[in-house]
Amino acid sequence: MTIKKIRYLLPLLLLLNFITASAQEDAAFKFSRTIPGNFTYFNIDNLDNLYLLNPNDQLKKLNSRGDSVAVFNDVKRYGKLYSIDVTNPLKILLYYKNYSTVAVLDRQLNNRNSIDFRKQNIFRVKALATSYDNNIWIFDEQDLKLKKIDEQGKVLLETVDCRQLFDSVPSPEQIIDRDGFVYLYDPAKGFYIFDYYGSFKNKLPFTGWDNADASGTTVFGFKGKKFFSYEQGSLNLKEYTLPAFFGKYNSIKAMNGNIYLLKENGIDMYKIK
Repeated sequence: MTIKKIRYLLPLLLLLNFITASAQEDAAFKFSRTIPGNFTYFNIDNLDNLYLLNPNDQLKKLNSRGDSVAVFNDVKRYGKLYSIDVTNPLKILLYYKNYSTVAVLDRQLNNRNSIDFRKQNIFRVKALATSYDNNIWIFDEQDLKLKKIDEQGKVLLETVDCRQLFDSVPSPEQIIDRDGFVYLYDPAKGFYIFDYYGSFKNKLPFTGWDNADASGTTVFGFKGKKFFSYEQGSLNLKEYTLPAFFGKYNSIKAMNGNIYLLKENGIDMYKIK
C-alpha cells in the first residue's frame, strides 16, 4: 500500500471507528483549535495545508501549525472563482467557469500558468481535478466526455460520448482521482467510475452527498448530519450520525485524521484520537 493511499484511507478508517462508538464520542474527537475569520470556502491538501477564501476574494494558505505561509490576492483576475482543486499541493487549480479558464498556482500561490479551454473548443466544464500523472481531468459537458488535458490545454485522452453509455448522462460537480480510478460525482445521479484509460467500470446511485471522496474500493461523503460509507460490491450502505457537539456548520471535511467544520466565525478543527 502506498503512502499516498494510506493518507487518504486513514481518516476514513478513523472516522468510521470512532463515529460508531457513540458512548465514547466526547473522547473520540479532541478539539484542536479554531481559526477565526469569515470564510466562504476552505479546503485541505494531503500535507495538512489549509486553504481559506474570504468574502474579499483573498486566498490564504496556512500550514499544519496554522501559520500563514502564502496569500493570493489576484483571485478575481478572470472573474468569479468557481472552484479550487488542491489534489496536488504543488499545483493548485483555480477554475473560472464563466471564462472556461484555469489559473495554475505553485505551492507559494504564485500564478505560474493559465489554461483557456476555449482554445481547444471546450466551453462547458463544471468539474476538474489534477490527475495522478500531474495533468488535469475535466468533464466536457458539450461533448459529454471525460477528458485528460495537459497544461497547454491539449487533450491527451478522452472517453466515448456518455450518451453511448448511459440513458441519463452525468453532470458531475466533482472529479476524484484515486487509486487507479476516476470518479465523476453528480449529486443528482451518483458516482460514475472510470479507469485511467477512460473505460467505464461502474455506477453507484448515492445522491445528495457533500464532499464525496473515495479510498480503495470505498466511497464516502456527508449529507446533513450524517456520514455515509459504501464499499463497492458489499451491497451495504453504512450510515452514521455525526456527534451533536459539532454544532451548526456550513461545510465539513475529513482529512488526515482531522475533522474540519466551516462555521460563521471560522474553522473548527477536531483531532480524531
